[in-house]
Amino acid sequence: MPTPFRPFAVSHASLSVSFRQLLTLTVLAVGFHAAQAMGATIQSAGKLTFVDANTVVVADWRGGQLHAITLPAASPGTSAAFNLKNVSGAVARALHTTSEKLRFEDMAIRPGSELAYLSLSVEGKSAGARPTPALVSVTTAGQVDVIPLDGAKRESVAIGNVPAADKHLWRDTPAATYTVTDMTYHAGKLYVAGLSNASFASTLRVFDFPFKGEAAVSSVEMYHPVHNMRETRAPIRKMVIATLNGEPTLVAAFTCSPLVTIPLKDLKDGAHIPAKTIAEFGWGSAPVGMVMFDAGQGPMVLLTHSHKSADLLSVTDIAEATTKPGLATPIKWPTEPVLGVKSIYVPIRVAQIDNQDATFLAALRRNEASGAMELVSMRKGLFLRLSDFVNEYDFADFRYAEKDGWRDVHGTLRTDEGYADLAPAKQ
Repeated sequence: MPTPFRPFAVSHASLSVSFRQLLTLTVLAVGFHAAQAMGATIQSAGKLTFVDANTVVVADWRGGQLHAITLPAASPGTSAAFNLKNVSGAVARALHTTSEKLRFEDMAIRPGSELAYLSLSVEGKSAGARPTPALVSVTTAGQVDVIPLDGAKRESVAIGNVPAADKHLWRDTPAATYTVTDMTYHAGKLYVAGLSNASFASTLRVFDFPFKGEAAVSSVEMYHPVHNMRETRAPIRKMVIATLNGEPTLVAAFTCSPLVTIPLKDLKDGAHIPAKTIAEFGWGSAPVGMVMFDAGQGPMVLLTHSHKSADLLSVTDIAEATTKPGLATPIKWPTEPVLGVKSIYVPIRVAQIDNQDATFLAALRRNEASGAMELVSMRKGLFLRLSDFVNEYDFADFRYAEKDGWRDVHGTLRTDEGYADLAPAKQ
């Protein structure tokens, strides 16, 4: 027969102790949930990525955390070009500081809004003071709004196994600044490239989103044709996710400038990934931007660099390269600097770049004459700012030939860039 239920015999003293223990555990649980929900103080604002129209993830290398910040709803934006020739001045005024105290860390476009979000470090008032992190939004008209990091609703997660505080690169650069070098979101997961404190330091962390716990962590190895060695330390600098031959795949670029592919299915906790090198774009430069889009000629990947012009690649060509053995021989330095997948030369050099909408790419770039940071747009498929140059077309007495196809193109670009009055008239 079943044992009959018997109430516990509990003394008042033991009941009091149990209640206190229960109360303590409850308080701890509530406190843990609150800390997880609001996150620790944001100590640095580095790489950015949007996981949806209302949520931006900010990488905090000083705090060793990722912060998913919920933003107030934004109205749908109408496509228009950014033509802000001194966005650094506008941002400095909004943050009550001066332009020379700003360090621009990253830029991301909020989906559907025509708003650019910029992460920054603001130098302290005294020498040696820790920089203050900042996040701002900028409209195409130049309005700057400050996003209050301390009061923002957010979910946070520890990055885990970050580079040790005493490790430095080039003597003065903390290795921890490379804890997160890029982030991208895909199908409920946040992919985070960067460094760890492991012996194989080049690391890919994959977090479930919304955050549920620790990341699945893989180390990455790749063959570098410029250096003629297999490398496990220097991290991925830029990446996108593309479906190649039916397989969701990470397409990633490293400094100096190999391009690799990694099937997402291979990214498992504890895995060591031998990435496939499919291209080498030349020595002496670092990737600063990678975006994927379709401007009417099929999906393309645009890779921008710190010290050379950009490379435009067909996703079809990338997919074909993944079906072949990866590169395993060095370049012929210095006369033959490239190998593998062929790219199209594109005359873009920027600090940051992102998809703005179906028409435009948005870019942060430094004006070499004034030193001001600019926030500008470029048409996809054309990839330039006509107003950056003075050439034969720009003189008042120039006349287009009757069937010159560039006349309409130039008219469109001049209108985009704020010079509609200089658009060539129909002849």
